Amino acid sequence: MSFRNFFAAARAFALVLFFILSGSLASSQPASAVTAAATVRDGNSIQLGDVTYRLDGVDAPELDQVCIDDHADPWTCGIEARDQLAKLINKRSVRCDDVGPEKSFGKRHRALCTAEGDKATLNEQLVKLGYGIAREPIRANVKPAATEAKIASAGIWKGCFVAPQEFRTGKKDGTLLGAACRADRDKEIRAVLFPDDLAMPPSCSIKGKLAVRARVTGNIGIYHLRGCPSYPATTKPDRWFCSEDDAQAAGFRKAYNCRRPK
Repeated sequence: MSFRNFFAAARAFALVLFFILSGSLASSQPASAVTAAATVRDGNSIQLGDVTYRLDGVDAPELDQVCIDDHADPWTCGIEARDQLAKLINKRSVRCDDVGPEKSFGKRHRALCTAEGDKATLNEQLVKLGYGIAREPIRANVKPAATEAKIASAGIWKGCFVAPQEFRTGKKDGTLLGAACRADRDKEIRAVLFPDDLAMPPSCSIKGKLAVRARVTGNIGIYHLRGCPSYPATTKPDRWFCSEDDAQAAGFRKAYNCRRPK
């Protein structure tokens, strides 16, 4: 081997070794973590300071989502999921280990979150209670808890519901989940899960409408604020949101004729 070839090979080996060591060091470093008082935004989102985290590996019913219970009655399962998360926290400080930005909404991040004094994460506990289903985990291992909740018919699994993702996109022909779903009542169940006149959750007055034209900007719908010209004209909204941040996180853009009232 000539000296020139030997030098080139040595240089290439050194570069490969450098990248391997760099990757090893980076992976050994802990993810950024924040510990603070928590504000529960919805069934799987909490805010620490100025940052909102979605519980990694968890999808929970939306605040305006309706489920059917084990007595075939409709109930506000999204509000119940939020309240269950608040009970798990019980006003304690929460540590959230950031595992990366939310794929569809970069301002929010995914995290493994644990309430002070607990060994199990909130991610796992919420799923085990049956108020969240497993969803695209980056690091969370919630599948065993999800299987346990489904077998025990815990939480929303005791009744009948559609996956939160399918509710968000208005997929009315999506798979029905839960122990109380009946094939002979399919049409009636779907009418309850996707009502024509969706009730507004408390303090969530922003109207959202699914719209094909919103796809031009990469969204699935348009939201309308109180005081905007389009607000009273928007009847039978497909979604209700508590804040613009929530609406944008769900893939909705503000109506072009809508400006925040002064």
